[in-house]
Amino acid sequence: MTENSPKQNTHRQILVTNALPYANGDLHLGHILGYVQADVWVRFQRMLGNTCWYVCGDDAHGTPIMLKAEQMGISPESMVADYQTQHHSDFTDFEVNFDYFYTTHSEENKQLSQSIYQKLDANGFITSKTISQAYDPEKQMFLPDRFVKGECPKCHAPDQYGDNCEVCGATYNAMDLINPYSVVSGVKPTTKETDHFFFDLPKCQPLLEQYLEQDHLQEETKHKLQEWLETGLKPWDITRDAPYFGFNIPGYEDKYFYVWLDAPMGYMASSKKLAETTDFDFDYYWCKQDENNPTELIHFIGKDIIYFHALFWPAVLDSSGYRTPSAVYANGFLTVNGQKMSKSRGTFIKARTYLNHLDASYLRYYFSAKLNAGIDDLDLNLEDFKQRVNSDLVGKLINIASRCSGFINKHYDQTTSDALPEQDLFEQLTEASLSIQHHYETREFSKAVRDTMLLADITNQYIDKQKPWKKIKDDELKSEVQGICTQALCMFKVLMTYLKPILPKMAKDVEEFLNIEPLNFANVHEPLLNHQINKFKPLLSRIDDKSIEAIIEASKTSS
Repeated sequence: MTENSPKQNTHRQILVTNALPYANGDLHLGHILGYVQADVWVRFQRMLGNTCWYVCGDDAHGTPIMLKAEQMGISPESMVADYQTQHHSDFTDFEVNFDYFYTTHSEENKQLSQSIYQKLDANGFITSKTISQAYDPEKQMFLPDRFVKGECPKCHAPDQYGDNCEVCGATYNAMDLINPYSVVSGVKPTTKETDHFFFDLPKCQPLLEQYLEQDHLQEETKHKLQEWLETGLKPWDITRDAPYFGFNIPGYEDKYFYVWLDAPMGYMASSKKLAETTDFDFDYYWCKQDENNPTELIHFIGKDIIYFHALFWPAVLDSSGYRTPSAVYANGFLTVNGQKMSKSRGTFIKARTYLNHLDASYLRYYFSAKLNAGIDDLDLNLEDFKQRVNSDLVGKLINIASRCSGFINKHYDQTTSDALPEQDLFEQLTEASLSIQHHYETREFSKAVRDTMLLADITNQYIDKQKPWKKIKDDELKSEVQGICTQALCMFKVLMTYLKPILPKMAKDVEEFLNIEPLNFANVHEPLLNHQINKFKPLLSRIDDKSIEAIIEASKTSS
């Protein structure tokens, strides 16, 4: 259902989640990309009148968090609480409007993790075996693969992580590295045996093959899942040894759940918390689907975590008695000026650094103008960003309202005419509604923006042709100006309806200016005739070079 055109007469009930940001650092613009994509889609669904809940939270467990808190001289609990507050503030200021933003370090998530583990165990999906693992003798702790570095055993590239080589792509065991060392202490790791628990992923092969055949994943993701299934699935190690910041495996004081077991359960924990203060029904959205449960569960994630969301997560959910996701949508990475984000170049831009200098609407628009349904990387070219925002939002869109509102306010008692001089032209814009809705539904936001801006061109061409600024000075033609400006403002209303999911704050300001009820796709066909508007106030200003230069400089000096 989610890949088709919007069904106008079907009320949908949807739960949308976003990937959980890791609670050991600031958000940057690469993070913001995926959350803008999900937020735009959620806002679109709500404009159609669908029920669409939206939850997220911080991923708060794991060795990196434990070690960073130790370096900072504070408890992990304190650190993750601080980042949760900071992340939520950044999202809010980027107009990403979660119904609930929680944390995986919560009592709800602890209960869910332990309960699901016990269900998996009771259903025969948990096995145990003794393994050998890298061990730091100085810190007296087992080392995750990413905490061991050394020379690649295949291509001999230096300073590679213990799971795969970023130069040649080879995968290997951490102790296969040449001259391995612990990232934590710098000493050479030893190997030590430990008992771990495993989720029997191979037993889920038939389920995942069936899941692959259904319309849940993007084509690129389907191909990757097919490769993994053909290569053969392996049991998934879900254990980490003390010391570790996370939840204990029931019955074991020194064994903890691997962060990737309890992290996606954070979606469920946020849902439970949401249910405490709203009419959200946890069981209705998370139970197994049948003809009596038409709900949808949609995950928006980055492409680097497809493996966990397309393989492990559906398998864990189904094997413990819960529903599987209706869709998993991945987005690509963000580059800046055609390259990876770089602190030295000032292009590793934190979310708060951007917000200190520019309006969130600019970036929401630019991202949306380039987003599509695939998982290709997206480039933030700062010069193109400035020019596109200034040309499209200020030069084309806002210009329509600023050019025409003054005539209505000054000469016609702030009231529009009682008829449109060119009804067919107005209908040309409104007839695009279903097409633009389809673009939003299928996450082809760039097409929605492209089509809307073409309609903005048509509107501006109409104004230029009619020249109300000249006719207002001609006594014989002055009577036409009210109708001309009414026509333009009615077309402007349509354009803002189409862009409202992307520009919610600006849309609210427009609703106040036009003195109307909230814009939605149901009222897009209604012109504003014999209607009193308010005085126009500037909606957005142009981006100048100084603001971008300030962001780059601040990014070079920020830690």
